[in-house]
Amino acid sequence: MKAVKNILLCLLAFFVLQSTYAQQTPQFSQYMYNTISINPAYAGSKEVLVVNLLNRNQWMGVDGAPVTQTLSAHSGIPGSNVGVGLSVINDKLGFERTTYVYSDVSYKLNLDHYDEYKLTFGVKAGFRKYSIDEELLNDPNYANDPFLMGADFKWDPNVGVGVYFRGESFYLGVSAPRLLTYRGSSEYFSLERITYYVNGGYVMDVNPHLIFKPAFIVKYTNGAPVSFDFSAMFLINQNLWLGGSYRFKDSFGALVNFRIAKGVNVGYAYDYVTSGLNTATFGSHELMLNFEFLWPRPRCKCKDLYN
Repeated sequence: MKAVKNILLCLLAFFVLQSTYAQQTPQFSQYMYNTISINPAYAGSKEVLVVNLLNRNQWMGVDGAPVTQTLSAHSGIPGSNVGVGLSVINDKLGFERTTYVYSDVSYKLNLDHYDEYKLTFGVKAGFRKYSIDEELLNDPNYANDPFLMGADFKWDPNVGVGVYFRGESFYLGVSAPRLLTYRGSSEYFSLERITYYVNGGYVMDVNPHLIFKPAFIVKYTNGAPVSFDFSAMFLINQNLWLGGSYRFKDSFGALVNFRIAKGVNVGYAYDYVTSGLNTATFGSHELMLNFEFLWPRPRCKCKDLYN
């Protein structure tokens, strides 16, 4: 048993070292519905209260593969151009677990008299905690292991910024949700680098019953390759979204989002892995539940961009 655990720990250290460069922050396929987790300027953009729950199981079939849960909420403040938000992210990778708790504040500038063009600035502030499963920490065989002794288990503060611009039928965001970097005494654990995001989308009315929406997100982490996601979706009769996605040199995906009641949507995404991991996994699954409450009453009469 000890030999098996030694092998697992070595594999974990190697896997974590590689993944810190490949996946510095949690990754989502339904990013177009979860923008608040990466861009504080998105807080209050829909003016109403929005609550989002998401669970992602990445690389199913691979032991210790990433599992991520998010809870986010944001809303405009009635009678003002200020928006507020809150996001909690729990990301598990092997024996590791990272928890993010962040609050968001945004301020919106109206750029035209028709209430269609808006520029919003946002600030994100909160904490991140890194931990390792108790099963490994309490194992007497690893009481003095340098890998575990070098881990940083305290709550670390961080801040981020973002800009969000929307027009009549499109939107564009630029953000860096965590600007401070942390590195534990061990090179294998608690490594975090600055990540930059650019995301956008366009809404096209094909006919009264069909809407087409392409969207993209680009993610760059210092020292890691650029990640590029593109999606194309169709909204049918204001009730059903169907589409596909592509993550450059990583995966193809299928997306579906269904309106089950007024203000309640459920979404599902499946990613077929095309990278070198495709022989070890049968894909990634992502389930999302989204609530929109008609409070506070929105002042904007602008077009819904479904983001």
